[in-house]
Amino acid sequence: MPPILALENIDKRFGAVVVAEGVDLSLADGEALGIIGPNGAGKTTLFGIATGTVTPDSGRVVFAGEDITRLPPEQRCRKGLARSFQIPQPFSGMTVFENVVVAAAFGGGEREAAVYERCAELLGRCGLADKANKRAGGLTLLDRKRLELARALATRPRVLLLDEVAGGLTEHECNALVTLIKAVRAGGVSIVWIEHVVHALLATVDRLLVLHGGKFIAEGDPATVIRSPQVAEIYMGIAADA
Repeated sequence: MPPILALENIDKRFGAVVVAEGVDLSLADGEALGIIGPNGAGKTTLFGIATGTVTPDSGRVVFAGEDITRLPPEQRCRKGLARSFQIPQPFSGMTVFENVVVAAAFGGGEREAAVYERCAELLGRCGLADKANKRAGGLTLLDRKRLELARALATRPRVLLLDEVAGGLTEHECNALVTLIKAVRAGGVSIVWIEHVVHALLATVDRLLVLHGGKFIAEGDPATVIRSPQVAEIYMGIAADA
């Protein structure tokens, strides 16, 4: 079966800085894939390339068998490719419910009146039902991250890209977030998750990739990859032959 999402031979430079060099990424339908790497490795840039906010220098993006490399972000979203952002940026003057309605109506290409019931259900799933009428700008960090997920899910994604959604959370909050992401996946959504909170990834993903120097330098079973000498050297400065 062909992958639901593929980045093929992606190159991207910002001046002299190489953030992707011949990068290939393949996500199977129903898979949960984790990506780790040091700051500046290019992880978020790959999400931008996938969703259309960053243009690759070469290579292509394929979604559900279709080359979408030249499509704008809104068309990719309506085809079923959604993402959350590392720093949540809700419409702070709108209510939580209004934020999700905007995502469903415009990101999902639906009539506003037709999405109310589904948006209310999404807020319940994401633990925000009791905050539906609260201004989004007044939410806690955890609830802003929950709202990021709710807005992304409101577009009816087939693939959800998560960018460091566990950063800054307490252990209890992180566990709650992992439970929510597992439920999203159980609902049929394929996931790619960039994260520095490694134990959250290990509890969730099927496969782990390590991005370093513009290339994936390790891939496979999450527990095996995280113990590899290459990963230890990148993250802790321990020589691979130590």
